[in-house]
Amino acid sequence: MTSTYQPSMFDLADESGGPATEAGPLAGRLKRHRLTAGAWVDVLPGWLQGSDEVFETLLGIDWRADRRQMYDSVVDVPRLLRWYGGDEELPHAVLTEAKARLNDHYAAELGEEFVTAGMCLYRDGRDSVAWHGDTIGRSARHDTMVAIVSFGSPRNLSLRPRAGGHETLRFPLGHGDLIVMGGSCQRTWEHAILKTAKAVGPRISVQFRPINVA
Repeated sequence: MTSTYQPSMFDLADESGGPATEAGPLAGRLKRHRLTAGAWVDVLPGWLQGSDEVFETLLGIDWRADRRQMYDSVVDVPRLLRWYGGDEELPHAVLTEAKARLNDHYAAELGEEFVTAGMCLYRDGRDSVAWHGDTIGRSARHDTMVAIVSFGSPRNLSLRPRAGGHETLRFPLGHGDLIVMGGSCQRTWEHAILKTAKAVGPRISVQFRPINVA
């Protein structure tokens, strides 16, 4: 698969002129947004430098199309998927570095490690994921975290409280941006990547989760 997205002009280059692919520091750079009901999100734009190289690598992995039951019919999932268990090697070394940095930074607050990496490829504005919380497993009952690193063309991650009474929040994510959803976020808020009629290029999200959180 080849990409048609617009590369980021802010991706840094190393001394040889190539992309300096690395996950930057987290301490002192994340901005925490306190939500309702004990939920929060941390955001750090451009966290992973050299993200365009990673994006091109991820386009070439063994993506799969999925089909799911929807009412009385089976429909195509509007995005491509790949899931990496904790014992699988990630397809780019910087993703391993990113997971290690996240584990170091959030160790005390999370109380466990990020283990799995789920990946989604949104090919254009018709690909999406509906409103949901990652509440399959322990996150249905306990606070946890899901860390998402985005690559390629930005798409809005929308957030809204399940109880209503709050405006929908939108975070444009792409080109190495990081968002971490924590506290009660998976139980008390929902998130989505909504379809758009605008001309947008492909985007890949990498979701790091603790074990038994999906």
